[in-house]
Order: sequence, then structure tokens, then C-alpha cells
Amino acid sequence: QVQLVESGGGLVQPGGSLTLSCAASGFTLGDYAIGWFRLAPGKEREGVSCIGTTANSTYYANSVKGRFTISRDNAKNTVYLQMTSLKPEDTAVYYCAAPESMGFRLCVPSWYDYWGQGIQVTVSS
Repeated sequence: QVQLVESGGGLVQPGGSLTLSCAASGFTLGDYAIGWFRLAPGKEREGVSCIGTTANSTYYANSVKGRFTISRDNAKNTVYLQMTSLKPEDTAVYYCAAPESMGFRLCVPSWYDYWGQGIQVTVSS
């Protein structure tokens, strides 16, 4: 059974940093693209960052480019999202997601089938 579990969220001041982790079970994470998405109040779920099966195959939303870094540790079956220079507008519930099939995936929610439960990130002074 596929499971994705996010951790590492919380409350942080503007300009601070957090690293989210997505631990996968029930499949070999290294064979699949993985995405990080977020849902803020009053907004649609958006793709924040996605990573393909190779480390240099990454996507970042313009709003986080230069501040967030996605990486994967296939030996630990875990994907990370390192977030720096956090802004209040980064406040959202963050989800990691995996597709049902291997291969290229756009970083849009409809391309992903399995979702974690989500974790809150709040950026506030």
C-alpha cells in the first residue's frame, strides 16, 4: 500500500527556514517523479516543486525559485523540500504526492495520484 508521510512543518518567522520531509512506503520512490504542492486559504492547490528520477530534473514555481530546493535520498525513500527566506505568502498546507505510473510528470496536481496527509507551514512574526 502506497503511503506518503510529510514532516518538518511548523511556525517560522519571515526570513526563516524549514525543511520538509516526505517519507514514502509501499513503492520504490527512486523510480517515480515526486512533487510538493501547497494549498493556501482561498487559493487553488499549486505545484511548488517537483523532481524527476534524476537529480537534475527539477521544477520550481516562480514564486519559490532561488529560495526552495528539492532533493531526494533514494536509499531512505525520502524526498526533501528545503525552504529558506520564507515569506508570509508561503503559509499553506504542504503536500507531497506521487504518480501511479513512472515517467515524466508535469508539476500539476492532476498528474499525481497518491497524496500525503499534508503538513502546515505558517510564516508569521
